Amino acid sequence: MAAAVAAPGGVAIHVSASPGEIRTALLRDGVLVEAWVERPAHPDGVGDLQRGRVAAVAPAMSGAFVALADGQTGFLPESEASETRAPIAQAVNEGMVLPLRITRAAQGGKGPRVTTRLSPEEAARIAAAPPGAPRLVGRGPDAATRLAARHPRAMVVVDDAAVVARLRAGLGDRVRLTHAPAFDDSLEAAFEELGGPEVPLPGGGRLLVHPTPALVAIDMDAGSAAGARGSGAVAALNLSALPVLARQIRARNLAGPILVDFAGLSPRRRAALDEPLKAALATDSLVRLLGFTRLGMAELVRDRVHPPLHEVLGWPESPLTRGLAALRQAAREAAARPGRRLALRASPAVVAALEAEPGALAAFAAGAGFALHILPDATAALPAIEDAPDA
Repeated sequence: MAAAVAAPGGVAIHVSASPGEIRTALLRDGVLVEAWVERPAHPDGVGDLQRGRVAAVAPAMSGAFVALADGQTGFLPESEASETRAPIAQAVNEGMVLPLRITRAAQGGKGPRVTTRLSPEEAARIAAAPPGAPRLVGRGPDAATRLAARHPRAMVVVDDAAVVARLRAGLGDRVRLTHAPAFDDSLEAAFEELGGPEVPLPGGGRLLVHPTPALVAIDMDAGSAAGARGSGAVAALNLSALPVLARQIRARNLAGPILVDFAGLSPRRRAALDEPLKAALATDSLVRLLGFTRLGMAELVRDRVHPPLHEVLGWPESPLTRGLAALRQAAREAAARPGRRLALRASPAVVAALEAEPGALAAFAAGAGFALHILPDATAALPAIEDAPDA
């Protein structure tokens, strides 16, 4: 991994930029704690300052719908519409222009959630913006900035000069440019694992993570060890897996209802995991253990702010995710062997996704000094980087 001076407690922030994508990792003692994948062409909007217009008041829903920039419609809860928390019909009316901040990203066809409860600096910034509504006044902080605010002594290691310049404007000399990749092989592998359903457990067995539109189901599977070890060993395996479970929930930014099915224990014996599970989750302020269902499943809920990682990447991985990963590989190969001309062989869906992604292919060309030769291939199961036909 690129060298970094970690803050007390071994905290470091690593930022890896590639065409169309910025990946940010929070590490504690070398272990991945949080993983963020941001695509500049698709900001999630959290923290954005906007001037919006009330489109409809919905007393039955204890809130109002607000027209935002870019054609979005946000939801303003009654509790966020005024300092006095007055009934929504008294706090706002249709057509009213409001200064707003987005507090939660859009979800499943529902627009973002907004608030009018702003800091004096935020209110002044919106007031000073040109007139008109809806209007985007300013983007919210990116992942690196958010993490740096929470960990003010952590170094921020970045492998892209333009990103370094932008971050230094707010963070100063804490931001270090590395000429090696900001992600080493182990961190790349950790990010790769977060994009799939299976996580190996140190004592044997695995976690299986299954997001659905309604909830996230996590199955703890003892595998072949379950029958051979006996109930005491299986109970110990469940106990030792709790830190891994907690890290996966946080690193994947899972949100909403989460059900965990432990391995090979009766509902009565699973209840003994209550306090150890709470302890494992204690460092994550967004998650709460509600208890155990009658089937013995741990019932968790985790607040949603930013989209979970599986929504960004797709589940399974979207053509865009596969295409951007291929651009990242191509960029590294171009840097390692200057003068080599490269081609991307990929399915038509991947090619279409890349061509539709604003700036991604252009960013590769700017960094590499040549345009990537695109080879659509309906038989390509996965994208592949190869020498260009005329190389």
